[in-house]
Amino acid sequence: MACFIGIDIGTQGARVVLVNKQGTILGQEEQIFPLSDESREEQSPAEWWEACYNSLLRLVSSDGAKQVLNDIVALSVTSTSGTVIPLDADHKPLHNAIMYSDKRSVTQAKLCTNTALKYHNQGYTAFNISSGLAKMVWFGDTYPDKAKNIAKWVHAADYITGLLSDVWGVTDYTNAFKSGYDVSEYYWPEYLYTKLPLKKEWLPEVVSSGTVIGTVSKKTARALGLPLTVKVTVGLTDGCASQIASGAISPGQWNTTIGTTMVIKGVTRKEVADPLGRLYSHRHPAGYWMPGGASNTGADWVSNNFAAKLTQLNQEAKDLIPTGYISYPLRQEGERFPFIAAKARGFEPEGLTEAERYTANMEGVAYLERYAYELIEQLSGEQVTAVYTAGGASNSDVWLIIRSNVLNKPIYKMKDVSGAVGAAILASSKTFFSDIVQAVKQMVLVEKEVHPTDSLTKNYENNYQRFLEMMRIKGFIKEEADA
Repeated sequence: MACFIGIDIGTQGARVVLVNKQGTILGQEEQIFPLSDESREEQSPAEWWEACYNSLLRLVSSDGAKQVLNDIVALSVTSTSGTVIPLDADHKPLHNAIMYSDKRSVTQAKLCTNTALKYHNQGYTAFNISSGLAKMVWFGDTYPDKAKNIAKWVHAADYITGLLSDVWGVTDYTNAFKSGYDVSEYYWPEYLYTKLPLKKEWLPEVVSSGTVIGTVSKKTARALGLPLTVKVTVGLTDGCASQIASGAISPGQWNTTIGTTMVIKGVTRKEVADPLGRLYSHRHPAGYWMPGGASNTGADWVSNNFAAKLTQLNQEAKDLIPTGYISYPLRQEGERFPFIAAKARGFEPEGLTEAERYTANMEGVAYLERYAYELIEQLSGEQVTAVYTAGGASNSDVWLIIRSNVLNKPIYKMKDVSGAVGAAILASSKTFFSDIVQAVKQMVLVEKEVHPTDSLTKNYENNYQRFLEMMRIKGFIKEEADA
C-alpha cells in the first residue's frame, strides 16, 4: 500500500494530505493563518513552517496514517508562483517572504522585461509585478545592506522542502520560470547577473518537477514520527499542481478551472508562442509544455448576484437552455485572456428574469471558454482532445451540460483537484510510478463526465457565432484574432 504526502502552502494556510497509490485520500489536515493587507505583500516563512509542521504532526498521528506509516514512500511541496525569499549562508531568511501579490516592484518589473527583451528575447519575457525576478531586483534596490548577505534566493515551495530534507539550493522548472530561468534551453541566462543587479551564485540549481533530492532529515523524521526512508522531491507551483490533480497531463488534455476567474491550462508537445502574451508556457515534468492563461471573467458574478437561490436557479436553467441570449458577465473593466481589451465591460440583455440572466451568463462564460480553446488550437497547431474541469462552477450540472455542448467536447469533472493532492501525485511520479503520466492515470479519479448532444450542440453553434459577432461589434476582439 504505497502512500504519498502532498503539502500545499497557500496564501491563507497550509494543507497536507496523505494519498495512496489508487488516489484515495487517507487523511488530510490544514491550518489557517490570518490574511491582511500586509500579508498580501509579505508573510513570515516561520509561520508557514509552523502551520505545515503542526498539520503534518496531526496527519501522521491520525488513526488512518498510523496504519500505513511505513508505506509512505515520498512527499512533495507546492506553493504560490512568484513568491521568493532571500536566505543567508545558514539558510535563514534575511527578510519575510515577498509574496506574488506584492505590487511594489512596478519599476523593477519594467526593467526586467526591457532587459530580457534586449538581451534574451526568447521564451518568457513578461516579468510583471507577480514575477519572482522583479521582486528579487526590488529587494536589492530597497534593502541594499540585507542584500549583501544573500547566499541564495529560494521560492516558497523550496523553503519548506529545504526544512523537511535539509537540502537547499534546488528548485524546479515551474518555480524558476518567472525568476528568469530559460525552460526551453535549461539554463539561467547571463543577462540576469550581468545586466541586472543579481549574482550568479544566488540562483538555485533547477531540476525537473518531482526529482528526488533526498529523504526527510533525521530531525524532521524524529519530530514527526516519519520513517527515515521517506523521499523528498523537488516541488512545483500551485497552479501546475492543481493541473496535475485535474488529470490534464498528456498532450491534448486541458483543464478549465472556473472560480473567481477562469483559468485554462493544458499540455502541448511544442512550446506555444503567443506574440500578445495571453498564454505562457511552463515546462512539463516529462519534457512537454504546459501553456496556460487566466481570464478576468469567471464565476464571481454567481456569488455576488445569485448565491441565495442557486439550487432553484440551476433547476430552472435546465428548462431554459439554450436561451438564445448573448451575455458576457465580466464584472470589472478590462480583459486579458483569451483576448486583450483594456476597455472591455460586461453586458447582458435587458428585461430578463432572474433565471434567464443566470442561464445566459453561464452560456456567456462557456462561449468565452470555447473562444479560448480555438485560440489555443490556432497558436499551438495541436488539437484539444479532452477538457477536465474544476472550481466552483463545476458543481453545477447544468453548467457542465452547457459547456460540453458549446465546446462540442466531453467534459470530465475530477474528484479532488487540490494543490496538495497534485503535490502527492508528483511525489509518486519518480519514486513509485514510471513517470507523471502513469501516476496521473493511476491516482486521478473521475467523479463525473458529460457528453454533448447533437441538438444542443447545433443550437449552441449558432449562438456562439452571434456571441463572436457581438464581441467584434463592441471592439473586444478583431477579425484576424478569431481562431
